[in-house]
Amino acid sequence: MKGFKNVVYMSVALGMLIYSLPQLQLREVGSLPMIFSSIWIAMALLVIASHLHQILGVDEEKRRELKRINRMKKWQLEQLVQGRKKMLQFRK
Repeated sequence: MKGFKNVVYMSVALGMLIYSLPQLQLREVGSLPMIFSSIWIAMALLVIASHLHQILGVDEEKRRELKRINRMKKWQLEQLVQGRKKMLQFRK
């Protein structure tokens, strides 16, 4: 379901970009409408790129590695707490 949302949102952003390109004023260099059009196109491309990045799953391996590291840290903390409990029991 998560990937489907990204496909839909990317399609909507791409459709908005295609629809707006003929109406944007890109002819007069340095004018406010041209600056606005350039920024608008850049933002639309960033949205499309971010959704494409999620669809392709580029960060999946990094996410798995971070999950593994977090599990290891949690295990180490549990071992540390259990070790201290054992040491307190020996002192009694």
